[in-house]
Amino acid sequence: MSVAISGYSQLSTEDKHRIGNFVQDVPMGQMDLGAIKHSDLVTLQKLLTPRTTKYIPHVPTPKQSAFLLLNCKEAFYGGAAGGGKSDALLMCGLQYVDVKGYSGIIFRKTYADLVKPGALIDRAKDWLLKYPEVRWNEKEKKFEFYTDATKKELISVLQFGYLENANDKYNYQGGEYQFIGFDELTHIDAASYRYMFSRLRRLKGTEVPLRVRGASNPPDDDNGIWVKNRFIDEGPAKGRVFIPAGLDDNPYLDVDEYEKSLEELDPVTRARLRDGNWEIVRKGNMFKRTWFQGVTELPAYRRRCRWWDMAATDENKAKKKNKSGDPDYTVGFLLSEYNGTFYIEDIIRERLSPEGTQSLQESTAHADGFDTLVREEQEPGSSGITLCDIKARTIFLGYAYEAVKATGDKATRAAAASAAAERGQIKYLIGCRNIEAFFNEAESFPGGIHDDMIDGLSGAFTTLCTPAIAGPPIAAEKPTETDVDNFTWGMDFDPGYFSRFGQ
Repeated sequence: MSVAISGYSQLSTEDKHRIGNFVQDVPMGQMDLGAIKHSDLVTLQKLLTPRTTKYIPHVPTPKQSAFLLLNCKEAFYGGAAGGGKSDALLMCGLQYVDVKGYSGIIFRKTYADLVKPGALIDRAKDWLLKYPEVRWNEKEKKFEFYTDATKKELISVLQFGYLENANDKYNYQGGEYQFIGFDELTHIDAASYRYMFSRLRRLKGTEVPLRVRGASNPPDDDNGIWVKNRFIDEGPAKGRVFIPAGLDDNPYLDVDEYEKSLEELDPVTRARLRDGNWEIVRKGNMFKRTWFQGVTELPAYRRRCRWWDMAATDENKAKKKNKSGDPDYTVGFLLSEYNGTFYIEDIIRERLSPEGTQSLQESTAHADGFDTLVREEQEPGSSGITLCDIKARTIFLGYAYEAVKATGDKATRAAAASAAAERGQIKYLIGCRNIEAFFNEAESFPGGIHDDMIDGLSGAFTTLCTPAIAGPPIAAEKPTETDVDNFTWGMDFDPGYFSRFGQ
């Protein structure tokens, strides 16, 4: 073992993986360090202590240290949330900023990802701008490290960039870097990632390693599967190292509070972020019918919302546009809420012409009553705005009607309802029409053919979760005949109190 330790950097990739697997299986808490020579212990300590600079403000966690110790060209860190991925990546970028000529760069998917509060640039500023020899170049989005506070002699730079579109990678074709990092790598396309390897350049006369490092949670969709394939499936055979890390690997994190936050997520997102699960995907995992309990009665003082998800055309026209031959539906989803529990009361699901749909909306609003909120997803463009405005002035006149613009993808919009359903907070009225069709659609969402009813659920759920604006009472309970003479509003007014304002 001492030979392997002292000559580790000269070992082949295969031997390094063999040693790594061996160490992983060793019961470290049972090792007798007294049986190891002092010289070997010193060597072991050096090997287990990564190179750092004064610009790294805290001691790396064990998993971060392992990441910083790697001298292979390509490695990936993370998986679960809370493992310190961004910090690990930033530490890697700062390991050699004290070496003359060093240049590093860290990428995110978009420019907005870089500059939002608490993101990489904000974090780097907190770490670095307290040093007088460090300057932030706002125009080029890079930190410049100088020999002293006079900032006359430049030593190194650490830059930040983005790769939102396929052509963005060519903005960096003139760059030469010894370190290239990718935060949330699953958001970046594989072609841009591979292209940046052409920007790796060795510094003359130094031993600064050429490194490409990525960090990310498991992907939210199929676009990021390439990261799993590259580092987990074929990584060991190609010399690519994957270091998994999560909540339990970060002593700086308030795990209990973070766990509470994760409980609010849908089960698929939670499995990705909490457990670092690379196998699970959203298709068919966001809802299960066993989460919904049937009830025979509904609370008297519940709040209700009818959410409309509109199909654009009638059945015959829609079939020509839908490759599956099974066109979408117009859905009117009635959901209510009382004391934090939600009730699916009624699901309208029809394929009608625009004229038939408007007639259905009008008759449904009349049946639901004026105390039911009416919401509808507003189609993009001026035509959608105009149509909703006409409805507000005609068929929904006098009702609590609003058109709502959709934001985010359908799975994201349904995440809160999914988490509530898993907690048992969403029930359904036994006898509710189309409830079986809803369960079938829910269990295949978002990979199924249809998502109209899920859109209705998520829209109504979000509406009812929005706090109601408090206002004065608009009605009072009618007094009984025996109490009519003594009935008061609970407030004392002088005679003529109200009439005097009209004088």
